[in-house]
Amino acid sequence: MIPYILYTALVLSACLVFYKLLLQKETFFHLNRFVLLFCMVLAFILPLVPVPQQFSLREVSEKKHIEISKTPIEKTTAIQSKEQTVEPVFTEETKQIVNIETVSQFLVYLYWFGVLIFGLNFLMQIVILVYRAYSGSVIQDGKFRIVEITGDKAPCSFANNIFINPEKYEWETYDQILQHEKIHIEQKHTVDLLLAELVLIFQWFNPFAWQWRKALEINLEFLTDDKMLQQHTVERESYQFSLLKVAAPQFPLSLTTNYNQSLLKKRIIMMNSKKSNVNTTWKYFFLLPIMVLFVCLFNQPAAQSQTLSSKEKPEQHAEIHSEMKTEGNWFATIKGTAVNIQFKSDENSTSSNTFQLSEFSSLPREKQGEFTATREAGTMSFTGKFEGDKGMGTYKFTGNKEYSAAMQKEGIVLSEKSDLVVFYMINIKQSYVQMLKKQGYTNLDKDQLIPLAALDINEAYITSIKQAMTDISLDNLIPFKALGIDKAYIDEIRKAGYKDVSPDKIIALKSQGIDGKYIADFHNATNEGKKNKVKSTEDNNDEKDSNDDIIAFKSLNIDQAFIDSFKKLGYNDLSNSDLMALKSLNITPEYVNSFKKSGFKDIRAEDLFALKSQNITSDLIQQYRDLGFTNLDIEDIVGAKATGTTPSFIKSMKGKGHDFKDLQKYIQLKVLVN
Repeated sequence: MIPYILYTALVLSACLVFYKLLLQKETFFHLNRFVLLFCMVLAFILPLVPVPQQFSLREVSEKKHIEISKTPIEKTTAIQSKEQTVEPVFTEETKQIVNIETVSQFLVYLYWFGVLIFGLNFLMQIVILVYRAYSGSVIQDGKFRIVEITGDKAPCSFANNIFINPEKYEWETYDQILQHEKIHIEQKHTVDLLLAELVLIFQWFNPFAWQWRKALEINLEFLTDDKMLQQHTVERESYQFSLLKVAAPQFPLSLTTNYNQSLLKKRIIMMNSKKSNVNTTWKYFFLLPIMVLFVCLFNQPAAQSQTLSSKEKPEQHAEIHSEMKTEGNWFATIKGTAVNIQFKSDENSTSSNTFQLSEFSSLPREKQGEFTATREAGTMSFTGKFEGDKGMGTYKFTGNKEYSAAMQKEGIVLSEKSDLVVFYMINIKQSYVQMLKKQGYTNLDKDQLIPLAALDINEAYITSIKQAMTDISLDNLIPFKALGIDKAYIDEIRKAGYKDVSPDKIIALKSQGIDGKYIADFHNATNEGKKNKVKSTEDNNDEKDSNDDIIAFKSLNIDQAFIDSFKKLGYNDLSNSDLMALKSLNITPEYVNSFKKSGFKDIRAEDLFALKSQNITSDLIQQYRDLGFTNLDIEDIVGAKATGTTPSFIKSMKGKGHDFKDLQKYIQLKVLVN
C-alpha cells in the first residue's frame, strides 16, 4: 500500500494538473474556489476510503515478512515423518533489509521534523498577525477593523482586519483598497488560506502543494477583482491603474490576502478576458472519474472477515524474510459451487479471489491436507482443512515459466514474480491476449491487460461495441464496460440525433445517466433543443453545443417540469444558458411570483439573475418602499444592495439630516462614506 502521506501527495498533484490543464483559465471563479477547497480536503480523505474488492485494481499483495504457520503435530508417525525443520540464514538479505529500514526511519524522522518546523511557523504567523491587529491604531468600520501600519508594506487583510498605511495613497486609491479587502473579508478568504497553510504543514515536501496554494491565492484575487468590477462605481481602467500603484515589493505574511506584485500581470489579463461560456462547465465533471480511478487503483480493498473457532488458529513457529510475497495464510468460504478465498500475507496485505470447486484437486474435510488450483499463470498450493463450509491454512504460489515465456512472445513482459500472481488471480490466459490482437489491439502491456480482464471485457463485448463504434480504443473500452455502455446504448444515442458522437461523449453522457428518452425530452422542452434537433444531422457544431447543454442540464437536474414552470410565468423564449443560470442560482417560480406581487410584472431573465445573485427579496423591496421610495426600478434595488445601501443605512442618514427622495442619492452617499 502506498504510504498515506505519499498517496495524499499523489492525489493533490493529480488534482493540480487537472486544474491547470482544464479549469485555470475559466472565469467561473466561485466554482474554481469550491474545486480547490474540495480537492484539498479530498486528498486527505480519499486514501482512507475502502473500495469493494470487485472494483479494486490493485495488484495482489506480496509480503516481505512471511509468517509460516505450522499445523498441529498429529500423534501418528506417518504425519510426523512429513514435517521438516528449515532454518535458513539470510545474511546478505538481512543486511539489505536493515539498511532499507534505517533509511526509511531516517526519512520518517525528517518528515516529522519538517512538519514541526512548518507548524511552528504557522502558529508564529497567527501570533504576529493577532499582535499587530490589536496593538496598533484601529478604525472600526462596522464589522471591519482598519489597522493603520507604517512603512512600505502592501495592504492586506486577515480575518476581519485590514492592514494599510493610509499615508501612502490618495483618497480614490485608498477607497478602492478598502473595498477590495472588504470583499476578501466578506467572502471569508482567510479560511481558504488557513486551510492551504495547514495542507502545507503536512505536505511541505511536495512542490505541487506549494503550487496549489499559489493557484488558490490567484483564484481568490480573480474572484475579488471580478466582484469589484461588478460595482457600477468602479471603472476597469482606474481599478487596474490603482493596482499598479498599490503593489509593493515587500510581501506580508502568507496567511493574509494581499496585493502581491507577482500576480498583477495575471490579474489584469484575467480582468480583460472574455467570460467563459456556461457550456464549458462539463469539464468539472471529469474530476469525479479521476478520483474513482485513484480509489480503484490504490485504496485498500475492503476485507471480508472470516470467523473461525479458536481451536483452528494455527500456532506461529517461525518468521523468515523473503523477496517474494507468494506465501501466506488463506481463509475460505464455500458457497454452492464457488469457493471465495481470502489471501493474507501480512497484517496490511489482503486480497480475495473466487474459484470454482472444479478447479481444486480435492478439498480436505475435517482433517489436515493439501490441495491445489492450477491456472495458466501457475499453481496455488494450499495446506489446511475445511470444517463445514469454512476453511483455513497456508498457501504457496508457484509461477509457470512456460507461461511467462509464451506471454513474452506475445509482447507482454512479466518482469516480476508478483506479475504472475496478479495474472493468476485474474486468470489472464494466453488466448485472451491473442483475442485482443485479433481485434486490432496489438500494442498491449500488462497494465492494460489487468483492468481489461478484471472487467471481463471479452471478444463478444468488443465485437458488439465495434459494430456501433469502429474507432474504439482500449482506453475507452475500460470506462465503457465499467459504466455499462453497450451497443444498444450507443444506437439509442445515435437515434436521438447524435450521429457523430465520439467515445468520450458517450462516456460523458452515460456517466450523467443520460439516455435517448432524456435527449428527446430535452429537444422537446427547450427552444434551442428544438432548433438543434433539426440541425444536428447537418451541423457538427450545433450537435456539439446541444450535447454539452444536455450534460449540463442533467448535472443541474433541469427537467421538463422545471422548464414548464417558467413557461407558465410567460418565459417562453429562454435560452439554454438562461435555464442553466436559473437553476444554478436556485431561482424558483415562487421567487419570481414574490416580485410580481410587489408590482414588478415583466421581469427580464437578466434582471432575475441580478436580483438573486445579490440575494434580494420582495421583503427588502418593501423595506425601501416603507422609507418613501415608491418609484423603484430593479437597477436601483440591485445597485443599493451591491453597495451596501441598506434600509438601516438610509435611516441613519435621514437621522443626520440627509433626506433624499431618490434612492440613487443614498447610493452615491454610501460610496463616499466607504
